Amino acid sequence: MTTVLKSVTIVDPKGAHHNQCVDIHLEDGLIQAVGENLALPQDAQVIELPNAYVSAGWFDTSVVLGEPGYEAAETIANGLHTAASSGFTEIMVQPHTLPVADNAAVIHLLHQKALGQATAIHPIGALTMGSAGQALAELYDMQQAGAIAFGDYKKSMKNANLFKIALQYVQDFKGRVLAYCEDENLRGNGVVNEGSTATRLGLKGIPGLAEELQVARNLFLLEYTGGALHIPTLSTAKSVALVREAKARGLNVTCSVAVAHLVLTDAVLESFDTRYKLSPPLRTAQDREALWEGLRDNTIDCITTDHHPVAIEGKKVEFDLALDGSIGLESAWGALAAVLPMDLIVEKLTAGRAIFGLPPAVIAPGAAVNLTLFTKAETGTFTADQIRSTSKNAALLGQPTRGKVLGIAREKHLILN
Repeated sequence: MTTVLKSVTIVDPKGAHHNQCVDIHLEDGLIQAVGENLALPQDAQVIELPNAYVSAGWFDTSVVLGEPGYEAAETIANGLHTAASSGFTEIMVQPHTLPVADNAAVIHLLHQKALGQATAIHPIGALTMGSAGQALAELYDMQQAGAIAFGDYKKSMKNANLFKIALQYVQDFKGRVLAYCEDENLRGNGVVNEGSTATRLGLKGIPGLAEELQVARNLFLLEYTGGALHIPTLSTAKSVALVREAKARGLNVTCSVAVAHLVLTDAVLESFDTRYKLSPPLRTAQDREALWEGLRDNTIDCITTDHHPVAIEGKKVEFDLALDGSIGLESAWGALAAVLPMDLIVEKLTAGRAIFGLPPAVIAPGAAVNLTLFTKAETGTFTADQIRSTSKNAALLGQPTRGKVLGIAREKHLILN
């Protein structure tokens, strides 16, 4: 099939056609031509979308799909359909499955389940067996089976020596360790950010120190061992400062921030709505400002939706008993575009490929098709009828939005909303 994207504006700050309104000729999974008023093949499917922008396909570094084991929350097929309609051409899938993705067989299963889908998956292998933090999983075997990195989802490594060994071991095959940072002892029974909001509402608080102490420890270990470390979902100003200092010292560390933490603060907890129970917890407006600044100065490398479907029985309970997590794919673009500049968002939604050693998605003749189509002007609100996930636990329901996702093109797939 020959397809021409007619009169689209390219957002690609490092490319030759940045901010140019052009036609893009797609055929056999490749970009054939990019330019103004291209001659159209007779059999071409012409896609003309008003006020459309196109960028390299968006890449999400943290998505939970549930299957295998938690199909009541989400399946791979519906999760990938949701990702495609939300503008993501590739996603990294967390090992939050049953059984845990801690061996090559489960990594193979995830790849098989995703065959033929418009959105590609890159499984994350568990760092430890069963994500229990006691013994390293079969890291090299999983890497050979297609695991892109290794981490235990939302679990910090208590054993500093085991974490040190992991950082050393993966260097033999250029692996990257993911280290969620939260000291469980300091977290205790906390459920929200420690501060005036928690005190006023009578909810047990989680101090920012729980994250910051673990960030500092892991950075010291990285400095000792060398290797490559990725810290997902930073949430405090001091954590951002610690990573900034580590990068200045030349450490190979990258990090992400979740959409919810760029949009919301702990002020929303006044409603006691369990949609806002997240890990890490929503922080203060000052922390959010520091996260924005971390994006602008490249301390924070990428933005993730941190998409985590939770079945209804995990949220329709008292706040203290509710499970952490929110879906985030569907709301990501609109919510981000309401608070951050378009070029910055696109940069941070496409940076994951370079972090995890994948070739870049390029908008140029001869390159593989890997594109996201979107608009930026329309204003609105994120509503329940926009949710395509099986689970409906969306923290960003009711939030202002700007623009919308029009679709994706990857290889020979074209998905339009």
